Amino acid sequence: MRVKDLGSLKGEVLVFGGPCSNLQATQAFVDVAAARGVAASNCICTGDVVAYCADAAATVAAIRHFGCPVVAGNCEKQLAAGAASCGCGFDEGTVCDLLSAGWYAHGAAQMRAQERDWMNSLPDVLTFRHAGRRIAVLHGGATDVARFLWPSSDAGAFLEEIAALEAAVGQVDQVIAGHSGLAFARDIGRVRWINAGAIGMPPHDGRPQTRFARLSGGGVTFHRLVYDVDSAVAAMRAAGLTQGYDAALTTGIWPSEDVLPVELRH
Repeated sequence: MRVKDLGSLKGEVLVFGGPCSNLQATQAFVDVAAARGVAASNCICTGDVVAYCADAAATVAAIRHFGCPVVAGNCEKQLAAGAASCGCGFDEGTVCDLLSAGWYAHGAAQMRAQERDWMNSLPDVLTFRHAGRRIAVLHGGATDVARFLWPSSDAGAFLEEIAALEAAVGQVDQVIAGHSGLAFARDIGRVRWINAGAIGMPPHDGRPQTRFARLSGGGVTFHRLVYDVDSAVAAMRAAGLTQGYDAALTTGIWPSEDVLPVELRH
């Protein structure tokens, strides 16, 4: 496990996951950070810079130019390795599994050696101190980068990941993750598990706005990201990415809800 410590961060911290090749959403997030006066060093990405949308190379370039800390998601690991699939942890034969072939191949085709080298250099975990708390950031889980942990997942699953993480990095007060695409906070014993959500894909709630998290004063709040959805959809359709995630940007409903626990489906 590759760990990088960011030291002590002052002021508000913005955490976001899953840019997902959505250049318009990525640009909107950068604009939000600038408007709030938050430096890139206080903005942290939980990975999956490349995924469902059209502009993989441009989104990677935008994130690298912004200069924020990024942890490696499963997509970064798979792309860096030249793997043939996203390694997202979808069950074989699910809609997610079937649709991933299209968007992953599209994104992989845009990656040059320099993007793959950057992805290969990313840490698995970031640690930092903020408002008197020690915080660790990862993508999915410590035992599996592509592990799905949902708001309704059994507490034992969270405890397993917290134990594995602390075995590697020491005791933490908060864990911030991504991967599942749903923003939530849940107290698991003495540790608060936070999922920052994703900025590149809406959280399956019937609204096109995506989500990011703000840390301030020891607490966390979740915020909607408004961006140019129409342009993101047009880019996907121009690229032939019309398997359903293009519509999801507008409807706010995933075409692949079979990946979700039953209680989170529409």
